[in-house]
Amino acid sequence: MSADEILVCAVKLGKNFCLYFDELECDALCKEKTLLRVLRNVNSELLVVRPDLNLAAFEDVTDQEMQLGQGMHFTIHCYKTTTPAAGMPVAFSVQIEDKSYYMCCEKERGEMIVRFKEGKVPKEIPGESNIIFFKKTFASCCSGAFKFEYSLEEGMFLAFKEEGYLKKLILKKLSTKDEVDETTKISLSKLSQN
Repeated sequence: MSADEILVCAVKLGKNFCLYFDELECDALCKEKTLLRVLRNVNSELLVVRPDLNLAAFEDVTDQEMQLGQGMHFTIHCYKTTTPAAGMPVAFSVQIEDKSYYMCCEKERGEMIVRFKEGKVPKEIPGESNIIFFKKTFASCCSGAFKFEYSLEEGMFLAFKEEGYLKKLILKKLSTKDEVDETTKISLSKLSQN
């Protein structure tokens, strides 16, 4: 047996059964709360997910057309973090009929793309994840508008890009973190009570 020292740390069990080590920083994410919202771009168009077409795009949708289970109402999963300066870590999911889909990012042909995959968002994320975005205030003058930075690639934000008649949801690289780009501006609206 060697005379090496063994580090022993005090530990406490927190809410949601997350372990907290005194004097050590944890990089795991634990779900704190969920919000049900619709996502709108700068033109007040609603984000609609169509997994059968492998598409998420901003569309003109009236309040009467907004229906639960049709890919328009997002659950925003908010996680606790040890690095609040990066922004609130969030994940997105959407219900379409009887199936749940979560938003993730993947590299395809050298380009980062946004996808919606069937499945549930995990309660805990042990490390880095392609489903996490950092929610940041869009600009100091716009308290209700946000931009969402992809957690695995600094400076890459959710945005929309016009392709023909579509305004597709994409990831867009901004040259500086303080750059104001209207295509990255996303407002979160509570559901209207019809």
